[in-house]
Amino acid sequence: MLRIAIAGATGRMGRMLVETVSKNSALKLGAASVLPNDPALGKDIGTLCGLAPLGVVTVADLHKVQDQFDTLIDFTGPAATLEHVKLCADAGKMLVIGTTGCTDADKHKIAEGAKRTAIVFAPNMSVSVNLCFKLLEMAASIIGEDSDIEIIEAHHRHKKDAPSGTALRMGEVIANQLGRNLKDVAVYGREGVTGERDRKTIGFATIRAGEIVGDHTVLFAADGERLEITHKSSSRLPYATGALRAAQWLQGKPAGLYSMQDVLGL
Repeated sequence: MLRIAIAGATGRMGRMLVETVSKNSALKLGAASVLPNDPALGKDIGTLCGLAPLGVVTVADLHKVQDQFDTLIDFTGPAATLEHVKLCADAGKMLVIGTTGCTDADKHKIAEGAKRTAIVFAPNMSVSVNLCFKLLEMAASIIGEDSDIEIIEAHHRHKKDAPSGTALRMGEVIANQLGRNLKDVAVYGREGVTGERDRKTIGFATIRAGEIVGDHTVLFAADGERLEITHKSSSRLPYATGALRAAQWLQGKPAGLYSMQDVLGL
């Protein structure tokens, strides 16, 4: 039975992961971490998440319980994630990362850690979103050169990074397919007299409001018609189930940096 550790277990995503692991007979929750100043520290994570007691007491330092899990799932923040990459690389633990907002330097450190252990790193763990990436690749190859491309994303008011990691990955997929560098062609918001649109650019629009879990639409607008590819999340469950699928897929894999495209065979 695969033993799972969850970082940030009392957060919105952490709670969903705890619940989802507890319902999967092939998995066992082995450890759960919280911040050092969290009132939940030292308490049973099952009880904290409104479930039956799971016999797992929250800790602030996963090093102290590293013998109690095989794979760590991390949806925290870049700084904490980098600490967990080192922990897992040093201890030979597998790691699934759904953290967004990572810089190029952060991504480089994750890649370095993946030389010593198996890591799945993806901006979005949803199976449907990753299928969407494949559809965007197909659309870009067929109509991308003749379309104005815009990416619109919406998330809850608490999200700290913008555009979302998923939106940026969508832009990367499209830009790569078209032989462009996203850093050169991305336009993040418009204001004032901007002049006519350059068809080579990829536009991003960001919405932060209420409790929106995650909506993404990519618009391919050509003369006389437009194609919209949209994904909407009504809960965090798809991210949790995707992350657990990635954790199970990692078993027996050699050290390396993998994506959800690898997990799904896309």
